Amino acid sequence: MNQTKNSMQKIKAFRDDRNWRQFHNEKDLAISISLESSELLELFQWKTSEEVKASKIERIKEELADVLIYSYMLADNLDFDIDDIIEEKLVKNNIKYPVNKSKGSKKKYTDFN
Repeated sequence: MNQTKNSMQKIKAFRDDRNWRQFHNEKDLAISISLESSELLELFQWKTSEEVKASKIERIKEELADVLIYSYMLADNLDFDIDDIIEEKLVKNNIKYPVNKSKGSKKKYTDFN
């Protein structure tokens, strides 16, 4: 079994043991992803990356895990295979950001000449 499927099984077991599936509709999961992303972002507010990594690494892990857990649950609700949707997005990104135009550049694809 691959790691993604194993993680999803653990997430579902945690949720189901608490009878929380009833609260995890797509809208609320999307909101939760945004809220947890904001909590992750807040760790970096007014600090350098180095400061946060030096003093808040456990909090970074916790908030990132929350974002991923809610993301996994949303994907599961929608019957998306996480590996498949990531692969599809990487194919699209490869087209939008060809190496010859994007390597070493922070430009958005719409700014390529």
